[in-house]
Amino acid sequence: MIIDRRFFLGGTLALGAGALGAAACVPRDQPRAGRLEAELRRIESEADGTLGVELFDTATGLAVGINETRRFGHASSFKLSLAALLLERHAAGAINADKQVRWSEADMVHHAPFTRDRIGTGATLRELARATQITSDNPAANILMRELGGPAGLTAFWRSIGDNISRVDRIEPEMNNVPTSEFRDTTTPAAMARTVAKIVYGDVLPPAERAELKGWMVETQTGRNRVRAGLPEGWLAGDKTGTSGLIAGAEYNYIDIGFAEGPKGEAPITFACYFRARQDADEMLPRGEAVLAQVGRLIKEFAEPDTGLPVVGKIY
Repeated sequence: MIIDRRFFLGGTLALGAGALGAAACVPRDQPRAGRLEAELRRIESEADGTLGVELFDTATGLAVGINETRRFGHASSFKLSLAALLLERHAAGAINADKQVRWSEADMVHHAPFTRDRIGTGATLRELARATQITSDNPAANILMRELGGPAGLTAFWRSIGDNISRVDRIEPEMNNVPTSEFRDTTTPAAMARTVAKIVYGDVLPPAERAELKGWMVETQTGRNRVRAGLPEGWLAGDKTGTSGLIAGAEYNYIDIGFAEGPKGEAPITFACYFRARQDADEMLPRGEAVLAQVGRLIKEFAEPDTGLPVVGKIY
């Protein structure tokens, strides 16, 4: 087995304070690191596509992944951070999440399971945020984005919590067209795994809002066949998915970001998984989701207590 020196101690997430802090790196090989990375590379090689993964231990700052600093499009996965932004602004008194808003036919785009039914009556911003997260309603995301300062407002939110990588530049559905060379509307697995950790376990949100968002993530149905499908019985998990095909090209993107908590007190793990599939079919295929489910099966081993050996250092 090849042991790669990329398993690292990049910081600790203080669950009370929610801060990612620097930690010393010790240049020692860690066998489990190489084994997990080798498994991720096997999954990628058998899947006929590009797999980007970061698994992040919120208690120790330990992380492992492949292609973790490579840029991938968000597709609908940005909606988790958008919902978090609304709750953060509400808690700060900058906006009222229970404000009622209305929209018109001009706001409607594809995939509107919530906003289509409420086009005559409207909804609160909180209801739009919940629909954005749970059903991935596209008009809801666009309306919410408009209320929160547009793509620049969401990008500024990421910068404010220390994510200097993630960005959004367009709205639905244009922001889904992200070929390999595109820089707009992208993130990296390494950046997003830490952003999810800060939102779900850090102090970005007060406890009540954090619990509300976490509940929405658990309720989200679209991830049942992705990373969560690979977790053992008894684990609690929540996520936000994204799926998109290129307007021109033979690629399809399958995304899943979220958290997983073991039943035996294992440290919570956050994950950010992106699979860029090479496929001719212009539709979501089960094999794309199955790739992410295989990643889910590695989380239990990653979350198990270490043997006590120092881990390899890698700083982002």
